[in-house]
Amino acid sequence: MDLTATFWTLLPPVIAIALALITKEVYSSLLIGILAGALLYTGFNPLHAVETTFEVMGGKLGDNINICIFLVLLGILVSLVTKSGASRAYGDWAVKSIRSRRGASFATSFLGMFIFVDDYFNCLTVGTVMRPVTDKYRITRAKLAYIIDATAAPVCIIAPISSWAAAVGSSLPEDSAMDGFSLFLQTIPMNLYALLTLAFLLWLMAADFDFGPMRRYEETHREDDLSELHENHVVGGAGKVSDLILPIVVLIVLCVSAMLYTGGILEGASIVEAFANCSSSDSLVLGSFFTLIFTFLLYIPRKILTFGQFCEAFTEGFKAMVPAIMILTLAWTLSGVCSEDYLNIGGYVSSVVNGNSMVAMLMPAIFFLIALGLAFATGTSWGTFGILIPIAVAVFGDAPSTMLVMTVAACLSGAVCGDHISPISDTTILASAGAQCNHIDHVSTQMPYALMIASFSFTGFLVGGITGNGFVGLVVGAILLLAATIVLSAKNKKRMGL
Repeated sequence: MDLTATFWTLLPPVIAIALALITKEVYSSLLIGILAGALLYTGFNPLHAVETTFEVMGGKLGDNINICIFLVLLGILVSLVTKSGASRAYGDWAVKSIRSRRGASFATSFLGMFIFVDDYFNCLTVGTVMRPVTDKYRITRAKLAYIIDATAAPVCIIAPISSWAAAVGSSLPEDSAMDGFSLFLQTIPMNLYALLTLAFLLWLMAADFDFGPMRRYEETHREDDLSELHENHVVGGAGKVSDLILPIVVLIVLCVSAMLYTGGILEGASIVEAFANCSSSDSLVLGSFFTLIFTFLLYIPRKILTFGQFCEAFTEGFKAMVPAIMILTLAWTLSGVCSEDYLNIGGYVSSVVNGNSMVAMLMPAIFFLIALGLAFATGTSWGTFGILIPIAVAVFGDAPSTMLVMTVAACLSGAVCGDHISPISDTTILASAGAQCNHIDHVSTQMPYALMIASFSFTGFLVGGITGNGFVGLVVGAILLLAATIVLSAKNKKRMGL
């Protein structure tokens, strides 16, 4: 019995999502979803199903091997910068240079925005570097953890040169005619949760007050003698601030240059044509590889690290990226099993949606909620958009239409929001660790802020889908955020008796 392009093709992603919600285990849930899809495709022949699973997995890994190589090279680079002691040097400079509580908050957030290449690197570096500074100005550990978390995933998901951009770009179906990197760039101005979170954070620091559980925590813990809390000083080399900044700047410059190169800039293509036709995965590998060579020349001759320490970073960096590569591999495989060549889930879903214009208009808001719930339950953004982006492409076709871009942006927004508030999220846990804050305190004080921005984002995607214009949705979300800040400021003045 042929089950392709029928209602039953929805079963594999539904099984993966349901199991993830129940078990909180993303790896096993994705694998079982993949096997369920392979069983449907092979007529419930177990042997052929396993063969199909690994056939798809092998093909997907081969097609996306450059993404895996980039992640490993990025992990090595992160390990090298951490080992160099450059982060500690930046912290020492910040302690001497910052003069106010607002200055400490803004310096923490700006460092988080600058370290946008990877959220793990962001959380651990920002927390370690800025903790002595925020302690000095009585910024509680919960507030520091929120600043770290709000400038980790929300920044990485709108940064073109980052591990997240590579993961999003590789989530498109294998036979897609679209360029994943170009689609990612188009989602940036429609990524409502990330943009509104950053705007809210800047306002929160400028206003220098909090509300809800965060305010109660601040009132209770602000006068604690934070200097007596245990500190974990990072042991590293004799790196300077420039040893932190230069590798990141060089990585950005070389990756952009590689995009121009792979896009044919040397063959006479214009800059716009080169970016449009570039191979983003090849470019990221080239840029990160030559950045490693630059870092070697920057560190070794000056004895920032020994040759042995430099080599140690290779295995440490690889180990750090294994979970991310595992999630991507399984998400790619599930996408492949559901693709046009196998179950053809797109053929069924698009036939349903195309017959109902109202359902199509609600898709961005619906995908936002599904992504939020899935990421919250599993604690992973990458697994979430790895499942949902291929479905969005199947619904709206293989062309970068406004509705497709908006729906993919909704997937990314929901995934980051769910990851942001999930107590089992790696990023949330690392933010707590970086700030040396009790994990439950961080989750409970951050959640009201994140859910408020999530409600504005949902409304924005709802309006954007109905109007067919993502920028209208962004404006609506921004207006709601502005109204909220006015009301909160008025309440704070009233509470202070001003």
